[in-house]
Amino acid sequence: MTVHPRLVRSVPFWLLIVGSVATIGGGVYVLVDKLTTMEAAILDGTATGVDVYVGQVWGVFGGILVGAGALGLALALAVAAVRAGLTRRDADSAHDEHGDSGAHTVSASAPATTAVPAHVPAGEAHDTPASPVTSDVPASPEPTVSSNPDASDASHR
Repeated sequence: MTVHPRLVRSVPFWLLIVGSVATIGGGVYVLVDKLTTMEAAILDGTATGVDVYVGQVWGVFGGILVGAGALGLALALAVAAVRAGLTRRDADSAHDEHGDSGAHTVSASAPATTAVPAHVPAGEAHDTPASPVTSDVPASPEPTVSSNPDASDASHR
């Protein structure tokens, strides 16, 4: 069983998405605001060197913010795609493991059988208490021998 959190509950993933959208929004605002101001000043004939040259730099900065936000959203999409692929691969491998393991192990809910050791006579076989199997153990072709050392000492006295 994997302990990876779901991607929709991942805080860094949502910070990436929200930050990318905020960066795109801020870039669009700077780009549109500065280019609109610069265009209006140029068309009115009142533009100064600061309006024209600094306005261009602000426009480039806004474009960079929009590009960085778009890159962040693409990265979030790539992370989601990789996570979906890993989840599917984990589920497939878990399905493969569980499909074959049922034939090779003894379940804890299966009734436990105990074999009587060969050195104990048939009349004393009822003195040995049976102990149930409490965990998954690999099945083997030989039966499991359960002996209680206290009971065998009492039978020899």
